[in-house]
Amino acid sequence: MEMRVDFYKLDGGRLCGWVATPPKRRSFQGTTMASGRDIPHDLGQFVVELALDLHEGFWGLLANGATFKSVPGRRLTKPGRQRVREHCEALNAVEGIVNEHVTAWRRRVATPVGQALDAMYARWRALPIGVPLSLEWPVRHLPSSTATIGRSRSRAQLSHSIAVRSRKRNDGSERSGRSSSS
Repeated sequence: MEMRVDFYKLDGGRLCGWVATPPKRRSFQGTTMASGRDIPHDLGQFVVELALDLHEGFWGLLANGATFKSVPGRRLTKPGRQRVREHCEALNAVEGIVNEHVTAWRRRVATPVGQALDAMYARWRALPIGVPLSLEWPVRHLPSSTATIGRSRSRAQLSHSIAVRSRKRNDGSERSGRSSSS
């Protein structure tokens, strides 16, 4: 199962918005944000979480029914807020990891997700106004708090896990940061 997320440009390309369609649920409007000089925040978050297989971050929780105050098109629900509370530590750790990778990419410092961010940024720049950039988020069941008590991962544990997966995925080859031509 996958959740479809359509990113699109608004206000002559100065803003970015998105609409998510979880499996077997209604679509809902996401956050509108400045596009900035490079990749919009939520799109960058999507790319890094997906590339590093981080399913306890914003997009993984959203796909599992979490509700956030920052997402105006999805009504806050008790179960949705509970999902956020259950995974709060991991959510914060993932946010920090994402910010580290996006910041490194912006500074043109090598990161395992540099090529993925480069490719998505190129797609974003080429996207015409009024045309959605449709992406798929794989939905994976997340355990409830009763299953995760005593097993929540710290930021260091998540970082280590990501580094190991990145090395395996890259077979020892280093990916570069953002190319100087962009």
